[in-house]
Amino acid sequence: MRIYKVGLPFIGMSSLMLLMSPLANAAEMPSMDHSGMDMSDMDHSGMDMSDMDHSGMDMSDMDHSGMDMSGMDHSGMDMSGMDHSSMDMSGMDHSSMNMSGMQGGEPPADARSPDYSNGVPYGQYGKPMMMGSMPLWGVSVDDLGYQFDDDQINFEATGWYGTDSNRIRLRTEGSAQTKDDKEIDSLSSLAYWKPLSIFWNGEAGVAYDTENDKSAVMAGIVGTAPYFIETDARAYLYTDGQIRLDLGAEYE
Repeated sequence: MRIYKVGLPFIGMSSLMLLMSPLANAAEMPSMDHSGMDMSDMDHSGMDMSDMDHSGMDMSDMDHSGMDMSGMDHSGMDMSGMDHSSMDMSGMDHSSMNMSGMQGGEPPADARSPDYSNGVPYGQYGKPMMMGSMPLWGVSVDDLGYQFDDDQINFEATGWYGTDSNRIRLRTEGSAQTKDDKEIDSLSSLAYWKPLSIFWNGEAGVAYDTENDKSAVMAGIVGTAPYFIETDARAYLYTDGQIRLDLGAEYE
């Protein structure tokens, strides 16, 4: 007795075609709407996508505006081998994506100053101080000696107080007799001092000449000329109209 099984191959091919139909439809997803998909509880930490090839995927029509991925964990995903060079995302709409937690952009209004050292200010003690704005004082004696022929002491001294940009300067020069009437002939000035350039300083103030017993208004320029020549130039206008010019140059 012979039994012919004719319907089985036909049934098998039909079943195979029916199974392949949903797979073919699943492969075409360019027009799928993911706006209602909630993936907040999905854990991708164990997914290995290093061998996946995304070069042929077309996501230009996909709408991700309504996708909530705030709870997704991507910390363990290895995407080092993924190729995104051919992915076309020109049609993707990112206008509704919430990226407020991402670093970058303008700081919030209550952001801490970046000058802080981890938010800890300097302590009460040991605060640094810039020397440029600190008021200081100084005294210099350019000439101090005894002249035996005339029995007199010659002197020239300068004292100042202030900063590198503003100073009050007191200067005196002259001679004092040690015998007879012991007269003191000196020219003293009190002036405001200020730098004019890198090598030159200006000063202006009042002066008094004990030899003539007259007061004057003075102005001058003091600095270093080329070849390190110390140069002084001062003009004095006395109350009686007389003018005195003092010029000096030194090289050490």
